[in-house]
Amino acid sequence: MLRLSVFVCAAIISGCATTQLPANLSGAILNSDDLETVNDGLPAYLLMVDALVSTYPNSEAMHLTAASLNGSYAGVFIPAEQSIRKKNMSTKALNYAFEAFCLHDENACDLKDTHRDDFVGKIEQWSDKDDVPYLYALGTAWASFIQANSDDWLAVAQLGQAEAVLKQLVSIDESYEKGMGLLYLGVMNSILPPSLGGKPDVAQDYYERALKAGKEENLIIYVYYAANYARLMFDQELHDQLLQQVLSLDPYVEGYTLQNVYAQQQAKLLLASSYDYF
Repeated sequence: MLRLSVFVCAAIISGCATTQLPANLSGAILNSDDLETVNDGLPAYLLMVDALVSTYPNSEAMHLTAASLNGSYAGVFIPAEQSIRKKNMSTKALNYAFEAFCLHDENACDLKDTHRDDFVGKIEQWSDKDDVPYLYALGTAWASFIQANSDDWLAVAQLGQAEAVLKQLVSIDESYEKGMGLLYLGVMNSILPPSLGGKPDVAQDYYERALKAGKEENLIIYVYYAANYARLMFDQELHDQLLQQVLSLDPYVEGYTLQNVYAQQQAKLLLASSYDYF
C-alpha cells in the first residue's frame, strides 16, 4: 500500500493530471465493499492527500477530498475510546473544509471567525448550485467535529452554525449526496427527547425527506433514523422495520458501497439488541 502511494505521487510529480486524483482516489475508497482493507490502507492515502494539499495549496478539489477522507476516517474507523485521535482528525477535516470554502470564494475566508449571531445572515449569501459542494463539506465536517468534541461546551455551542450551513445546503438542493444534508439535520434534531426540549417531529420530517432523496440507495439513512429517532421515541416497530429494510436492499451503489456495507453491519448489530433495548 505504501509502495503504491509513492508510485502515485511520483507519477503526479512527473506530469500526470492531478485534477483527476482526488475524485479517483475517493471513488476507489467509497466503492470498496471491504471495510477492513480500507481501514488498513486509508491512513497511507490520508498522508498522501495531506502532502498533496501542501503541494497544491490553491486546489479546491484537494481540500475537499482531504476534508471528506479525514472526516470519513474519523467517523467510521477511529473507535470512540480513541477520543483524542478522533478529535484531532475531525479538527483537521473541518479546517480543510473551511480552507476549501475560502478558495472557492474569498468572502468565506472569515466564516470561522463570524459570530454566531451574524452567522445565519452571512451564510445565506451562498445560494447557487456551485456553492453546494462547499456548503456540504463544511456543514458535515462541522457537525462531525462537534460530535467528536461533545465534551467541550465551546464546540457544542457551534451547533447552530453547523445547522445553518446544512439548512442553506438543503434549501438549494436537498437531494445532494442522496439526502445526506437532510440526514445530518435529522440527527441534530433528535439528540434530546421531547421531555428535555427535543424536536422529534422536526427530526422525523428530515429523516423522511432524506429517505425520499436517498431513493433506497443511501442505506445509512435508515440506520440513523432507527438508532437516533426510533430508539429515542421507543418505537420498536419502526426501528425494526427500518433496519430490516436496510438488510433487504442492494449495498452496491456507485459512490456509496463502502457506506452501505457499513450501514448493513450496523443494522445487524442494532437488530440483535432490539429486544433488550425495547
